[in-house]
Amino acid sequence: MSRRRMLSGIVAAAAMAASVLLAGAATPPADTPTPTPKPTVEKPADPIRAAEYWLDGARVEEAWKTSRGEGVTIAVIDTGIAQGPVEFRDAVVSGTDVSGTGSEDGRTPVGTIDINHGSWVASLAASRGAEDGTGMIGVAPAADLLSISVNFGASASVPFTEQVANAMRWAVDNGADIINLSFTTNTLDWDRSWDDAFLYAFQHDVVVVVAAGNRGNGTSIVGAPATIPGVLTVGGVNQHGEASVEASTQGITIGISAPSEGLLGVSADGRVAEWDGTSGAAPIVAGVAALVKSAHPDLSAGNIINRILKTAIPVEGVDRVPDPLYGYGLIDANAAVTASVAQVDADPAADLEEWIRVYRRAETAPQPTPTVGPVSVEPLPAADPPTEAGSPLLPSAQTLLYGTLPLIVLTVPGILVALGVTAAARRIRTARAQRTPAP
Repeated sequence: MSRRRMLSGIVAAAAMAASVLLAGAATPPADTPTPTPKPTVEKPADPIRAAEYWLDGARVEEAWKTSRGEGVTIAVIDTGIAQGPVEFRDAVVSGTDVSGTGSEDGRTPVGTIDINHGSWVASLAASRGAEDGTGMIGVAPAADLLSISVNFGASASVPFTEQVANAMRWAVDNGADIINLSFTTNTLDWDRSWDDAFLYAFQHDVVVVVAAGNRGNGTSIVGAPATIPGVLTVGGVNQHGEASVEASTQGITIGISAPSEGLLGVSADGRVAEWDGTSGAAPIVAGVAALVKSAHPDLSAGNIINRILKTAIPVEGVDRVPDPLYGYGLIDANAAVTASVAQVDADPAADLEEWIRVYRRAETAPQPTPTVGPVSVEPLPAADPPTEAGSPLLPSAQTLLYGTLPLIVLTVPGILVALGVTAAARRIRTARAQRTPAP
């Protein structure tokens, strides 16, 4: 399927609007009296829904014929889902704050520059839309949401790594089927506390969807948590299905690609904003995972991920998958929900457990206690008895033997040689004096 499929939603909506206008403007036959026109008000197409090109491009609307995410819970670990917007009515079933700066229910957005981020993410995943059927709607509009607020800034009283670890466990303990993480650390490695936290999620059969990051924000590599084994990492593409240059980061851990440019999001104040980034691509995929889980409630987390990967739309020119730009391809919601895909034994927990065993040097079996007894050592022989103490001013046998006698032996010959040399020198001078002629 062509990558330009992503634009088909807007094209179809425009064609439908054009056909309605043409039918209403038809000219009556000439022999028929023209009736008095009655004032009519036609309801225009909702521009917000029309701008959500991924609903058609990723075949989300087709998937809604089978599933809308009923009975599935998506945990959004982010800056918090705001309470005000009507798009979140009855959507958020529970929440908490793990940063120490938000409210207990996790519905007070925290941070400064990212205060709308959590609401944008949640609206892409499971926004309900307005009551009149207009407004932004999420990929899984019948799924429930958990709002877990974290603080990405330095003002948080709890370290960021600890916030994430606590948030993961709280999400699992409060019924999350899908966890969405739309952030990156821009480093390949991660804190050891995340080992247990992510393993806890996998062991409870939870799908973890993670954003790959954005080059435009300074993320040069796909960093943690997108590098943790077992997560579904999402890369970003533009409206034509081409790998995004600024609104995505590419790397070998990418599993699937989804739109990351020209996205919409419901802000904390209820206004709809346009934004870019894999922070938005991830909740689109999380919403698709919720559709799959709702349609196939008995599927394990590994099989949900497998269906999303195996039914991806192939990218033109990419021969081998996974590809560092696109992973297995572009997200196809309808195929992920309806296609016949053989089940596999994939277990995200096993992947992470093996990584921990290899790279963290996990605890080995305890070593046996030594049973060898102490070694006995024979006592040293007794020391020689001390000699009788004498006066330090009188020579002893030791000082005579090793001190006085060697000194005499060396000194006397030296004195004799010196005397002989002196006498010889005197005789030579005397002889020279006698041979000297008188003046």
